[in-house]
Amino acid sequence: MPGCAVTVMRRSNTPTPGLSLRARALQWLSQREHSRQELRTKLLRFAGDEPVDVEDLLDQLAAQGHLSDARFVESRVHARYARFGNRRIELELRQHGLVPDPELQQQLRATEMARAHEVWHKKFGQRAVDAAGRARQARFLASRGFSAEVVHKIVSTDHDHEST
Repeated sequence: MPGCAVTVMRRSNTPTPGLSLRARALQWLSQREHSRQELRTKLLRFAGDEPVDVEDLLDQLAAQGHLSDARFVESRVHARYARFGNRRIELELRQHGLVPDPELQQQLRATEMARAHEVWHKKFGQRAVDAAGRARQARFLASRGFSAEVVHKIVSTDHDHEST
């Protein structure tokens, strides 16, 4: 219609210039969960010479329930669970300065074979007929972070006779 102004909303990963550190933090946290270390790194780019303010802000956000490493771990594991192995998930958590608790590690170990089989089945669907094909399948699963033992079992087992 003539004379109507159209407002285009632009979504960006970079917060609007001039926002306070708190506003930036809340904007990032509203998009997805962040680990304390990750949010600290992002905020320090904008903090200038005031890194103490960043630590105080992180403490406030955690106290108010906006920032939670436990929620971040849960979110990250949920997002990676179906596609990646234990090594990959644990590596990503360590990169964020977090260590999975023993209960989570046990749960991941208990389901790794089933998850690897599902990933393998979705990608390949059938056993490789030659050594080169088995090596290709093994490299794929290893690149997804599945353990060598699990990769070996998946690649060397005849899946045609298993029920899924």
